[in-house]
This record gives sequence, C-alpha cells and structure tokens, in this order.
Amino acid sequence: MGVQYQTCYHLAKFFARSFFDYRVKYAERVIHHRGCIIAMNHQSYLDPPLVAISTTREIHFLARKTLLDLPMIGGLLPHLNVVPVDQSRADMSALKSVIKLVLDGHSALIFPEGTRSRDGEFLPSLPGIGLVIAKTLAPVVPMRVFGANIAFPRGGRPRLFSPITVVVGEPIHFTKEETIGEKREVYQRLSDRVMERIQLIEMPTP
Repeated sequence: MGVQYQTCYHLAKFFARSFFDYRVKYAERVIHHRGCIIAMNHQSYLDPPLVAISTTREIHFLARKTLLDLPMIGGLLPHLNVVPVDQSRADMSALKSVIKLVLDGHSALIFPEGTRSRDGEFLPSLPGIGLVIAKTLAPVVPMRVFGANIAFPRGGRPRLFSPITVVVGEPIHFTKEETIGEKREVYQRLSDRVMERIQLIEMPTP
C-alpha cells in the first residue's frame, strides 16, 4: 500500500470502530492471489471505506469525476486508487481502466446498482459490472452491507454509534460460455447474477 492509502485505511478503520458499531464477517473469503472484482450493495457514502477496511488487500474504486474538483480531498483521491467516472455520459474509459487493473492482478470495487439506495432496499443492477466480468472472467467477491443507510442515509446526516456490518460472501466464478450471446444481454445477465448473490447474503447470528 502507498503511504496515503495506508494512512487513510487506518484512519477509516479507527473511525468506523470508534464512532460506529462496525463489524466485518468472513473477511477470509476475499481473494488475494489474483485479480478480482468486489461487488456490494450501495447504501451510503460510507460504503467505499467500509469495503476498504473489510480486507487487508488494497482495492481500487470507481468514483464520480466531480469529486476530484473538491478542495483538499480531490487531490488526495488519485492516491487512494480512485478511478474517476464521468457520470454525464457512458464513460467507457473508466470501465476500460478497471478491466486493465483486474487483468493486471488488482482488485476493484464495483457497485452493481450504480448509485446509493435512498431507503436501503435493493436497486436494479446495471450492466457495467457484467461488462467487466465478460472482459476479464475474474471472480467476483460479493459483499452485503447492513445498516449503512441508517448510519449515514442518502440526503441525511451521520448517526453516530449506529451498527454497521459488512458480510463477505463466497466468490462467484464465471466461464467463457456464460459470455456468449448478444453483448448487452450478456452483460445484464452477469450483473443480475451478481446482484442476486448479494441479496442472498444474510446477517450471521451472533
């Protein structure tokens, strides 16, 4: 890890444990030995750092391009493995960057829903993650976050000391045969499969 990433990693872990009742379950399921995609439901601004601190593996993130214009934070984001996305159009350059990162052996976080849920309910999956899967055949590590929408709801303020749990699911593997067909349909089908696996993850009993 770079110095900036490592520093923010430890700060985020300290903040999550000190100001939220943060837990991660089954972190050992994260793949470390090859390129992979991490996929999680999206509830809150907290989600990217929550994923980062759920594993000791360094992760790359997609984030909207406008965040790089923010004072102080914007200049730091490139050092935190952020891949900027232009949300005003279909930004294929960002997906191509993620594909290259995964093929080069890195891990990348993608939210299949593409945006944060307002009420914690699941949103329909978008085909973007399916495209990355089809081009890389990389395994996907599904994760599900519980409670982030309450701890920091979309459009609301943080509610300190709220419980947040990230549960890591079993990796999903794909075959070349699953990528055959009309591209848009294939990408959507692969994305739907990932989203279904995320939905099946349950909160473990204490």
